[in-house]
Amino acid sequence: MPKIPVSKLEPGMTLAKPVATKSGMVMLGEGTQLTAKWIERIQDIGIAHAFVEGPSAQVLSKEEALDNLNLRFSHVAGKPYMNVIKKIVKEHIEGLYE
Repeated sequence: MPKIPVSKLEPGMTLAKPVATKSGMVMLGEGTQLTAKWIERIQDIGIAHAFVEGPSAQVLSKEEALDNLNLRFSHVAGKPYMNVIKKIVKEHIEGLYE
């Protein structure tokens, strides 16, 4: 389920998660098929992104993503709790590419 900017929403897309206002009020429920009017209303209330049905496109290769992870955690390599977080993120990245 890709998370996309509201400016990229198109009529016919289906919401994978509800769209809620900043106060938490659900504006559109999961499974709603978007129309031009709904997209306009979402933009008008200032929502930045929405989750729509469909596969997420990976812009980085798995190797690039893991290299970025190693780089980001290189300065905290000796801290056990950070190693746990890095391991969890690594497993998540690997799961994205299966």
